[in-house]
Amino acid sequence: MRRLSRAAAGLAATVVLSLTASACVTVHGEREIVPTATEAEAAKALEEFTAAYNEADKAYDPALDADHVTGALGAVNQAGLKARGTNYPDGNPQHVPLELTDARFVIPKKAGWPRWFLADTDSNRDRDNSDQLDNRWLLVFVRGGVEDTWKAAYLTIVSPDRIPEFKRDEDGHAQAVAPDDAAFAVAPRDLSKDYAAYLQDGSPEHFAAGPHTTGWRQTREKNTSLPGLSTQYIDHALDSGAFAPLGLVQQDGGALVFFSVKNFERQTAAPGVQIKVVPDVKALLTGEVKSTLTKERVSSQLVSVPAGGGGKSDILGRMAGLTSAKGS
Repeated sequence: MRRLSRAAAGLAATVVLSLTASACVTVHGEREIVPTATEAEAAKALEEFTAAYNEADKAYDPALDADHVTGALGAVNQAGLKARGTNYPDGNPQHVPLELTDARFVIPKKAGWPRWFLADTDSNRDRDNSDQLDNRWLLVFVRGGVEDTWKAAYLTIVSPDRIPEFKRDEDGHAQAVAPDDAAFAVAPRDLSKDYAAYLQDGSPEHFAAGPHTTGWRQTREKNTSLPGLSTQYIDHALDSGAFAPLGLVQQDGGALVFFSVKNFERQTAAPGVQIKVVPDVKALLTGEVKSTLTKERVSSQLVSVPAGGGGKSDILGRMAGLTSAKGS
């Protein structure tokens, strides 16, 4: 998990505009429900994103891909590049170009703006020599108007056998999920606040057990009190504007939803104990670390939500990255 997080940490985003509550939106008089992009437009967006990402990663310069990322992915990407640019002012000495191939596009139909689509891709970043299938990199691209650039807003790395089939019409287009849709066990707009609450105290209990739920809570509990150091975790919903949830209807009637959460980790040292500040944290640090260090992260999750009022939502993947740090 840590290996995949590092591989993905360079990628992040700034502007996911929220889905509207109704199936039809009026923007500049547009009411027609149409595909959000063509296959050619989606392929071009993926190509331009990859090129910009590689330029930024090679130079460790966030400005070089700022126009191609947004939302949760953008927040992590831009902060990560800023930190590495501070520590490596001459650029990335170990740069290997990212390759995203075997792209399969899931393009929904909707009215008005914003418009978005999902790119299901293979990456050269996590291949191995085992018999296991390569993980898939799922990227959500968004744009708010016809003159806007497509921007990558969410990224999740997941095993291919965990990706559900999507409900499609006769033309192969998917169906977008409204944030307040009551047809699912949890409305997409409630996922961020519910997940943040769950991480704090284990409730609500509608998330299935796994590495990103029970496993993460257990890891936190182990790290809460260590010799000379105590750690407090605080989580907040991150669910509007650029960080709004985006979802697709699954073939089984459930929903596959991307959503964001903000996580805080506050470390407090006992008298005489010094808190270790690693270079990437120091590069984003404000204040002086005397007895406390607070690290802020943005975390994006991919969840499969069952249809109806029962069943538990399964967190399929999570990507978190440091966005700021404060000492006191």
